[in-house]
Amino acid sequence: MGRRNRNRQRDGGAEGKRSRDAGWGAGYADIVKENKLFEHYYQELKIVPEGEFEQFMEAMREPLPATIRITGYKSHAKEILHTLKEKYFKEIQDLEVDGQKIEAPQALSWYPDELAWHTNMSRKILRKSPLLEKFHQAIPPNLLHILILDMCAAPGSKTAQLIEMLHADMDVPFPEGFVIANDVDNKRCYLLVHQAKRLNSPCIMVVNHDASCMPRLLVEQNGKKDILFYDRVLCDVPCSGDGTMRKNIDVWKKWTTSNSLHLHGLQLRIAVRGVEQLAVGGRMVYSTCSLNPVEDEAVIASLLEKSEGALELVDASADLPGLKYMPGITSWKLMTKEGQWYSDWSEVPTSRHTQIRPTMFPPTDQEKLLSMKLERCMRILPHHQNTGGFFVAVLVKKAPMPWNRRQPKEGDGETPTEGHPCNSNAPENPPEPEAKKDGVCGPPPSKKMKLFGFKEDPFVFLTEDDPVFPPIQAFYDLSPDFPKLNVLTRTHEGKKRHLYMVSKELRNVLLNNSERMKVINTGVKVWSRNNDGEQFGCAFRLAQEGIYTLYPYIRARVINISVEDVKILLTEENPFLSRLGDDAHAQAKKLEMGSIVLRYQPDPNDPSAPQCPIELCGWRGKTSIRAFVPRNERLHYLRMVGVEVFRDKQGKKEGGAAATQEGNTEGQEEPGQEAATEQEGSDTEQNGSAESKTNVRGVLVL
Repeated sequence: MGRRNRNRQRDGGAEGKRSRDAGWGAGYADIVKENKLFEHYYQELKIVPEGEFEQFMEAMREPLPATIRITGYKSHAKEILHTLKEKYFKEIQDLEVDGQKIEAPQALSWYPDELAWHTNMSRKILRKSPLLEKFHQAIPPNLLHILILDMCAAPGSKTAQLIEMLHADMDVPFPEGFVIANDVDNKRCYLLVHQAKRLNSPCIMVVNHDASCMPRLLVEQNGKKDILFYDRVLCDVPCSGDGTMRKNIDVWKKWTTSNSLHLHGLQLRIAVRGVEQLAVGGRMVYSTCSLNPVEDEAVIASLLEKSEGALELVDASADLPGLKYMPGITSWKLMTKEGQWYSDWSEVPTSRHTQIRPTMFPPTDQEKLLSMKLERCMRILPHHQNTGGFFVAVLVKKAPMPWNRRQPKEGDGETPTEGHPCNSNAPENPPEPEAKKDGVCGPPPSKKMKLFGFKEDPFVFLTEDDPVFPPIQAFYDLSPDFPKLNVLTRTHEGKKRHLYMVSKELRNVLLNNSERMKVINTGVKVWSRNNDGEQFGCAFRLAQEGIYTLYPYIRARVINISVEDVKILLTEENPFLSRLGDDAHAQAKKLEMGSIVLRYQPDPNDPSAPQCPIELCGWRGKTSIRAFVPRNERLHYLRMVGVEVFRDKQGKKEGGAAATQEGNTEGQEEPGQEAATEQEGSDTEQNGSAESKTNVRGVLVL
């Protein structure tokens, strides 16, 4: 590792600068955006309407424009949208960079509530103009009772959208649903955690499994164990990615038909496992960023054939008004990387049978093919709406899968039959997990588990009479309905450093599946231990990432603040209490030192102010007050209240005293004894941990 880093430093001089200055495609200067085999293959398959192939190829060679998606709690997202429309979008209108006129971003008609926008700007253009750079920095890197499984979730943008669905109503701290996000790659799971933590949800669990053999989970209902089935399953499977050539330039030289042939079997296994886990009446979305029918319609056709009527393709076009797409195709053939074509399995020589399988071809029975309605699949072509290339199919499960149709035993559910590759994951009489007896989900990781990447500490649920609760209950005056059983920590021994919360549904899953799943992360942090905090009445301070989950239960230590108070608290390091408005100042003087909630309540008579509640964690010191908010979230709230903060080309901050807040990151501890010197709530641990800088809401560039 050390040698690799030194090489990077050695190459980072003038040559490295030239590479960086290449803009779009930096590092790929020698790659010619041309692949004759690719063109020949797709021309022959006729996936592009007649007369449009040149447009299709021209679009593939152009850089992918930036797309903006506004994320976070719905009311916060609306405030960010208002700021973008009223300020940043107007500022860049009619701007020209390198002779290119910058068009105002346009809302995607098919995305709900104008929360996704399309531009004609590549990332290179975004960074060329100071005004556009400022616009780019205004974009921080950032329902229902629905049980959702995201089978191949990393890096996590789709997972984030699923979480947002659950948290559409900010007044509901624990929506009655959850998202289980899985990825086979342990390292990518941590990237997934990084993305998911932006949403600060107690309803997300990240797990690390092979999606093609995803374990069946158990839940306890009415005193009995039942198989967990999901209302929604997302299968965004690994694919050849030839629809991403506009941003992943190395695909041009690496593309070959063999890529799809090698992936087809895995994709089909993942899809089969997905529908097995789907509840009857539920929906599964199968998607790829590939245009190859071997990875797309061939998988869907094979899945429908295996289902014997249990699955049906859904026409989802009504849910996506304004989206331009091509229907799924019903006829295709295969080509080897040497250029040999096969139209039917009967033509494939025996020597190719390990590489080419019968499921890669369309069904030969025309009546069966028509009944599948493959035209209901959706193909998104790059030149139709200036996008990448995608394939999407929506399936509804009408009955159990044929191999699951035996009469289940009481409390069993739909279980794989004998001989199924995942049979071991669903025992007919599931044993009582030993870990449940003491509220622990999973044993401490062994050295072997750590060696191979599974190094997570166990999840230990607190009991209602845990000694940690009385001082917390008294200090914050928690309401009687506070769900103590949903609180967990990550250690068996010693003092509890952080306290987390999960929804009751995820608690059920955790306690009943300790031997079945590898949990990487779950829950949202609500309290962190404060050094010497007992002298202020409570050893735990509030954590900003969990404040929207916790606030509905807090009945004490809340200060109502104005917009001007928000600006002061987020732009000044340790403002004196007297810097607050009269009302907030009077409230603060009545409180003892320690952790507090700073709450802004919107005023409908002041439309220029944010029209959504804002809750900030803070610290009431001896003579001062401090907002204890991570840097990125701090910048997000500042933009919501109209304070402009951005980086210049040298990485320095502009926009006032907010630039001084670099060190204020969440997940770190305060030196309680320093309160007398006006350092209440300051952080003492080293800044820059992955956890401390992932707590972001705002706008996300896809």
